[in-house]
Amino acid sequence: MKKYIVLSFLPVLLLLSACSLDENAAELYKQETPLELEIHTPDTYTAGEQETIKATLTQNGKPADHADFVHFEIWKQDGSFQYGMEEAISEGSGIYSISKSFDQEGLYFIKVHAQKGGSLIMPQKQFIVGELSENDKDFLKKGEGKQENSQEHHH
Repeated sequence: MKKYIVLSFLPVLLLLSACSLDENAAELYKQETPLELEIHTPDTYTAGEQETIKATLTQNGKPADHADFVHFEIWKQDGSFQYGMEEAISEGSGIYSISKSFDQEGLYFIKVHAQKGGSLIMPQKQFIVGELSENDKDFLKKGEGKQENSQEHHH
């Protein structure tokens, strides 16, 4: 009887040993190197003045020059104003910039779309030009104006 019990476990042990993990299994899959991006906006904006917004793009802790693309998209919270996606200027050392003038006061958002080597990142940041309207203040009180990071596909 003991012999049959031992023999019945033998196929199970063989199956389990055949299913052991390959130590190099992770190397069989695509190794992605994630991008990181930090958006730098001026401390204050004055309506009607040209301002420069910069983004620092890094990959593996190093400046990510020669990105596939870096586009800036800017819009006013109330929908009354929008700069569509525009290609950023590469300043070198992983720094990309755009200069814009904002004629209207209020709450604005900027989203940077960046891709390099198959990695895509689209962080978003809010900034204020001049004074906030009551609508903008209500929007912020509701907590809808927080910065978000997104990994969606580029449009």
